Amino acid sequence: MARRPRFSPALWFGTIAWGVALALAPWWIGVPLLPAMAAVLLLLEHRLAPEHRWLLRHGLGWGLPGALFALQRALGGGIFAWVIALLGMLVGYTLLAGLEAWLDRDARRAVKVETGADGTNQSDAATSDWPRLARAPVGPPAEIIELQAPRWCEAAGGIDDPYGGRVAHRDGAYCFDDGTRIDGVGAQAAFSPSGRWFAARLPNDRGIALRDRDTGKLHRLLGWQLDGWYREQPWLIRRHGDMPLSLRAVLGDDAVADDGVR
Repeated sequence: MARRPRFSPALWFGTIAWGVALALAPWWIGVPLLPAMAAVLLLLEHRLAPEHRWLLRHGLGWGLPGALFALQRALGGGIFAWVIALLGMLVGYTLLAGLEAWLDRDARRAVKVETGADGTNQSDAATSDWPRLARAPVGPPAEIIELQAPRWCEAAGGIDDPYGGRVAHRDGAYCFDDGTRIDGVGAQAAFSPSGRWFAARLPNDRGIALRDRDTGKLHRLLGWQLDGWYREQPWLIRRHGDMPLSLRAVLGDDAVADDGVR
């Protein structure tokens, strides 16, 4: 899964160069370009790779001052031009904050679930070092969930089925011995420890496909990745370092109908 880029000196230089380029360019280049970037984020939210989404969001925040500086130059650079630029800054960052909140809506909604039997919210135990705690071999079982990491296999030559037989990968689809076919998936797949669940990464790592072989249901979850197994159930994350969530917590708006099984 793609990680958020680290803020290196090269990235700092690129950020400054981006803002300066928009400030020196004509206003009619930068001002329309930023709304176009926002439209791409909204319309292609689940089709963009995670690193591309991050770069677009980062570019909006740092490109706004440059575009508005170019606008005030075009207006003559007087007091009126600066007032227009400052008002544009206020309105622009307000809209940008709303866009950020909208793009992060799924992560906030998923954290609201998972309430324990005693009425306490299990997500309150999440900390920044959750991945280390989740796999810790000791600790109270009610507080620490030890995930078993998935064993991904390259499906080029087929995969052994824990239920018996082989699973073939042909033309972007997995074919089981019982006639089941799962289309539109990548070449990396994994079974749960006992074989009940079959997981396959979507093309370009844009999500995960999960099939419950006991019920025959298929779930395609865009923007989610398999983090591990616990009690024969899949646990998912959005980004590296996030708190893993059970499939029951994730299912809802992100689930796609199981039309990929034949």
